[in-house]
Amino acid sequence: MERSRDWIAQAEWDLDHARSDLDRGYYDWACFSAQQAAEKAVKAVFQKLGADVWGHSVADLLAELGKRVPVPEELMEGALELDKVYIPARYPDAHPSGAPRERYTRREAQRLVAYAESIIRFCKTLLSGHQPV
Repeated sequence: MERSRDWIAQAEWDLDHARSDLDRGYYDWACFSAQQAAEKAVKAVFQKLGADVWGHSVADLLAELGKRVPVPEELMEGALELDKVYIPARYPDAHPSGAPRERYTRREAQRLVAYAESIIRFCKTLLSGHQPV
């Protein structure tokens, strides 16, 4: 069953969550939610294409998508940054010391939310049947 609409809806919800956490100062969760939003948006495109993909790396997912459609380099770079928060934003033992909430800044969260926004825009363009510009 093709469920791309469900995946992109959840991606947008996760992006809203990231923005809310950013506004409230939960920068670790804003970063993680941004990563989740981007991951789910790319998975929505694969759903639309009728392909199953596994994994949580936004960069790997975009690289796989790049075998089918051109993926802008700036999206790949943003995806690499998003991937770096997948585990460390949630687990204290991923850092040398301190809790994740002490390790993320507003500027970093803003940057990662912006990357997620760009990836979601790109994916929504593909989902609409248009080629990205």
